[in-house]
Amino acid sequence: MTNIQEIAASAKESADKLGIKKFDIYGSSVDSTSVQVDQGEPKQVKATNLSGVTVRVWNQDNTMGVTSTTDVDPKGLELALKTAFEASTFGVKENVPDFSPEAKAAINNGTSPEKAPLAPVPSLIESLLAAEKEVLAAHEAIKGVPYNSLSQREVDRFYLNSDGAMRAESHSLASVFLYTKTEEEGRKPRSAGAFRISYGVNDLDIDGCIKETAEKTISHLNYRKIPTGKYMVVFSPDAFLSLLGAFSNLFNAQSILDKQSLSTPNDIGKEIASPLLSLYDDALHSANIGAETFDGEGTPTRQISLIENGVLKNFLHSAGTAKRMNAQPTGNANIGAKVTISPNFYHVFASAAPEQQFSLETAENVVFVDDLQALHAGVQSLQGSFSLPFDGWLMNKGEKTSIDSATIAGDFLELLKSIVFVEKEGELTPGGVCPRIWVKGLSITGE
Repeated sequence: MTNIQEIAASAKESADKLGIKKFDIYGSSVDSTSVQVDQGEPKQVKATNLSGVTVRVWNQDNTMGVTSTTDVDPKGLELALKTAFEASTFGVKENVPDFSPEAKAAINNGTSPEKAPLAPVPSLIESLLAAEKEVLAAHEAIKGVPYNSLSQREVDRFYLNSDGAMRAESHSLASVFLYTKTEEEGRKPRSAGAFRISYGVNDLDIDGCIKETAEKTISHLNYRKIPTGKYMVVFSPDAFLSLLGAFSNLFNAQSILDKQSLSTPNDIGKEIASPLLSLYDDALHSANIGAETFDGEGTPTRQISLIENGVLKNFLHSAGTAKRMNAQPTGNANIGAKVTISPNFYHVFASAAPEQQFSLETAENVVFVDDLQALHAGVQSLQGSFSLPFDGWLMNKGEKTSIDSATIAGDFLELLKSIVFVEKEGELTPGGVCPRIWVKGLSITGE
């Protein structure tokens, strides 16, 4: 990515030339390499460089035009500014986006580590081939690791505007993913997977990923159907966060203003979950690898309390929704033709001492949901209902039996209120940090 000072200078020069008084630019550049293997052979090597900028221009009537380009040399920038300026004539007249009031506020840069060096492709292939071999050797029933990937990427981002705001940051991250398939005479194929993430390939816990993949797969070999009924359900951190993500319109101020949410503007202060549950959106959490310190509008990211002891405390805002709802921007905006809002990094934790402690070692007839599937199809995000196939186990006093195909269904808001225990130990997943969550009386359709 070109030096941000140079981009700012040439943007200002072009804007002056075109008579543009007000504009902003958000840009990012991502260099990534990923490899996949198949039965001891490299299957795919992908190297991509995606860079681009989004340019917004306001005209004298204060309507706005937007354009995107991958060309950040002076000529490309001038053309982008010109195109956005021309488009501004057709911009919306109501709730016109504006600069974030915090685009120049100080940023918390204390935590960002140096970029990790990129590993050469042959060593990525070698590591992944070794991992595949080890997973296949773990049990004779494991016949393949059809989905696998080892990837690394470097990200540079910047934001600047005609008011003098200017920010830039860069980080690196690496990840490994393994997912198996078994074959046994007269038995259904079973699968399981694991994922690890870190700043660079050198400190990636590939061994832990191999071990978890193998253990989970083996534990699914001995499976049986379970009777349909209501069960105490324990959600793995990953399963709970994927469900939370499917209903993230709950906290999204844009969805609320568009009446596409389970919440209304007046719900702040309402009890929406068990008092045992607290949830933050915390971009700067120490476990968040590749944390971003500012959003697409240049607003610093921060820790936002969404649910505190079961009570809804805040929504996630862009500069525009914050202005309309008389709140502060929260650092969750993505800039584009329309500004959208998305969570950064969830942190779920226990807020109150539970009346009763539960443990998978002693609990009887409890369903442990490890992984939810078909989230795009089985979730009615505006009704709050879900019906999803899952991978998991029936737990009886520490003994786990894999569950043959079954579906879990319910209402998300009721589920939040039916939480009876939030465990102490949080676990890092791609979407955030979360412990295991115990929920009573959920419907499971088995046989």
